[in-house]
Amino acid sequence: MKNIVIIGASGHGSVVLDIIEKEGKYNVVGFIDTYKGKARLLNGYEILGNEDELPYLMEKYNFSAGIVAIGDNWIRKKLADRISTIVPDFRFISTIHPQAIIGRDVRIGKGTVVMPGAIISSNSFVGNFCIINTNASLDHDGIMGDYSSLAPRASTGGHVHLGGFSAVCLGANVIEGINIGHHTVVGAGSLVVNDIRSHVVAYGAPAQVVRSREEGEPYLSKGKDPKSDLLIVHQSVRQPAV
Repeated sequence: MKNIVIIGASGHGSVVLDIIEKEGKYNVVGFIDTYKGKARLLNGYEILGNEDELPYLMEKYNFSAGIVAIGDNWIRKKLADRISTIVPDFRFISTIHPQAIIGRDVRIGKGTVVMPGAIISSNSFVGNFCIINTNASLDHDGIMGDYSSLAPRASTGGHVHLGGFSAVCLGANVIEGINIGHHTVVGAGSLVVNDIRSHVVAYGAPAQVVRSREEGEPYLSKGKDPKSDLLIVHQSVRQPAV
């Protein structure tokens, strides 16, 4: 098996590690992380160094490929670009959990993570560096642009188009034929029944646009668990006091 590294030693990185181990296609030699010093993690692997050290580490540990394990779509893009600048021929792999269901004629780009229980139905296209999280589903003829994501239990109908860098958060549902623009966030538990434009935040049932959104604006939080970076933060709708 070819050696690889996981870039990002967070809770999300641990999930990606588990998928790679269960898929059995690659040998993980360790993690790369800029913000954590060299150390041994609870999962038994080591943080080997940071991105700037990649040329040296690639020679020392005999790897030329890896995967970016960052939950935030925009930060994942920035890190992938940085790695490509440092090592132009670095190869980004994708990983698919054995318990995911992949339909006929599905295409999946590089750098993408498909988690356990995820379903990608026939004739769908998943771009580069996407995340399809635990028990999420992309129905037939769906399209996910580069660096987009479906959170745990997010579900789409057929012919849904999710733009680049957009995120459908925990447990949200999108009916068939919907177009969601670029850099848009659909809040947790929402029901999307109409198209949503780019650069906005929308939530509710039915989902409504509540404000505009800048490129790169954070939408994930570590929450109460310091080892997790996957807790979705959304603003709940409150009824006026009477």
